[in-house]
Amino acid sequence: MAKKTFTLQQRLSAFVDWIATDSGKEDEIRKRMANIRGAIAAKAKADNLVVRSTPNSGSFATRTGLRRHMRGLSEVEGQDVDLPFVVSPVTKDDETLDALLPRFERYAKESYPNTDRETTKSSVNLKFDDKVFFDLVPMLGTKSPDRQILLRKGGEQRETSIQKHIEFVSARTGKSNEQAGRVKFNEMVRLLKWWRCFREADAISIEQMPSFLVTLLASYAFDARGVKARYAETLADWFGFLAHAVRQRTKISFADFGTKYTVDANAKWSVFDPVAGDNNVVSKWTGLMCDELTEWLEEGRDAVLEAIAAFDAGKETEGLDCLVLVLGTPVRHHSEPTP
Repeated sequence: MAKKTFTLQQRLSAFVDWIATDSGKEDEIRKRMANIRGAIAAKAKADNLVVRSTPNSGSFATRTGLRRHMRGLSEVEGQDVDLPFVVSPVTKDDETLDALLPRFERYAKESYPNTDRETTKSSVNLKFDDKVFFDLVPMLGTKSPDRQILLRKGGEQRETSIQKHIEFVSARTGKSNEQAGRVKFNEMVRLLKWWRCFREADAISIEQMPSFLVTLLASYAFDARGVKARYAETLADWFGFLAHAVRQRTKISFADFGTKYTVDANAKWSVFDPVAGDNNVVSKWTGLMCDELTEWLEEGRDAVLEAIAAFDAGKETEGLDCLVLVLGTPVRHHSEPTP
């Protein structure tokens, strides 16, 4: 019997489904989120720390998260869910991350003693056995319910808005939903997040490319180019567009909320947070990092174009070889459509 063949669009659609979070688990995750919020808030209250709100946040809220990730050259299971806790400290000493993180680690330990925990630079990560991980992120409140203070190690504070970040991403997904076809903005963000993880494995100067930066670059490409009818054409188009922008060090900013941006003349490149005009998310990037990202994007564009040509010529195996250069070996094994 002849081996069944698939189109490039069928392959990439199946792969997107494989990396995407399980929609069937969303209600169960929401219930667990509510339980965690209640348990941690109760511990905080008993510790004289007022939790003002626990807004929905991150990739779970915007439907841009991954069910699994690339680590090195292998895929690993694990879905991350952000759980911000906006607090009002009683004393000045409790307004720093160095003071709040140990308290939240203790709340997590007391509430979930049999669950693995890890304290990161800005959160306490609860790791459940089903590979759903909850990041408890302490933040400070402001006078506005939709503005928060993001805390960093060393005492740095930055005003932000969780709600507006969700609105920013959701608006673009909503716009792409109005267009006929399978390709949607949030699914493209997922593909780019996976591509980022794959490329980081052999990075030279880019130690880590934050998911927030990936989302902003995807937003910039979507605003200028939209999405095509098929994933491959959209990927090739976005890779090429973004490669040119990075090579030219084009300033990337957004007009969604009328934010006024502060440009630092010493920064090699600027990609601005749409809700915080003083937050250039690549302010510490070097020229070498920008050049490396340009190479990643150009190589991605070229490999996807070669994949398109191979599939169009009926050379599925050669086309898959090209996709592996962009998305790693898993795309070879997890891109056959489910019967």
